[in-house]
Amino acid sequence: MTLVIVIVLITIALGFEYINGFHDTANAVATSISTKALTPLQAIVIAALFNLIGAFLSTNVAVTIGKGLVDPHAVSGTVIAAALFAAIIWNLITWYLGIPSSSSHALMGGLVGAVWAYSSIHSVFFIGLIKKVILPMLFSPIIAFFLAFIIMIICSRIFYNTRRARKVNNNIREVQVISTALMAASHGSNDAQKSMAIITLTLMSYGYIDNVAVPAWVILICAICMAAGTLSGGMRIIKTLSSRVAQLKPVSGVSAELSSAILIFTASFLGFPLSTTQAVSGSIMGAGSTGKKSINWGVAKSMVIGWGLTIPICMVVGAVIVFFINWVHHITIS
Repeated sequence: MTLVIVIVLITIALGFEYINGFHDTANAVATSISTKALTPLQAIVIAALFNLIGAFLSTNVAVTIGKGLVDPHAVSGTVIAAALFAAIIWNLITWYLGIPSSSSHALMGGLVGAVWAYSSIHSVFFIGLIKKVILPMLFSPIIAFFLAFIIMIICSRIFYNTRRARKVNNNIREVQVISTALMAASHGSNDAQKSMAIITLTLMSYGYIDNVAVPAWVILICAICMAAGTLSGGMRIIKTLSSRVAQLKPVSGVSAELSSAILIFTASFLGFPLSTTQAVSGSIMGAGSTGKKSINWGVAKSMVIGWGLTIPICMVVGAVIVFFINWVHHITIS
């Protein structure tokens, strides 16, 4: 029976990873589509391939989630199921509405709320939550904004001091294929690790492993599911990021992707479960802000509100699901 439960929980986690793939496809491809460097199909195929590669580059984020946010001994099958369903529900709602929200924060909010409801407040490591999640959530869009702004200014001075600025702007679309690949790989290096952590916690809670080191087969199946989800698209959110947030030229597209990739790769190797959505959105706004009236601040405002609501809403949903599962269990045995 235990094995069946583990298989079911792993299947749900892989379902989340698949949804994460198509929900966050826009993070890797929005700028290259916005600048017409790539068609949507070309961009999605490149993103899927390099998401797959990126998932093998680091497991530091998975370790952080596995032991840095909640007490691993307070994690049970009920907690894992509640956290995953909370994140899946939020992802599907925001995907349907076309709002770029963070799958990472949805999962971590669901996990914290579920552990709190299942065990106690003492099982939540609030210092780790603040240092590893809240502070990066607050500062990553700002850092991404200014990093993209600076890179954009440098690129503009390099390229637009020439007499062939228009030709350079056309040719740089080829460079953007490389920056898109880097962006996708950085996304895989951070986002794929969220499900790796959940599956590892599942295996720990049922005694199949005794530490938070991620098994190689877990890395492989999570990478494949994220790549498969990426191939499924996610055109609602791609449309928001590629055309509604800011109007980008090829040079600003490259600047946005490079700044996002630098920030996300850094977070991955430091073990910060960063919101790639926030990093990409901040970079797009930073690169777009160098032009006149390039940013749609109304859309940007709605995105920021969505970011702020993700963790608390998913905490509540995760806790409610735990109470519901416990209630159903109580009814069935009484």
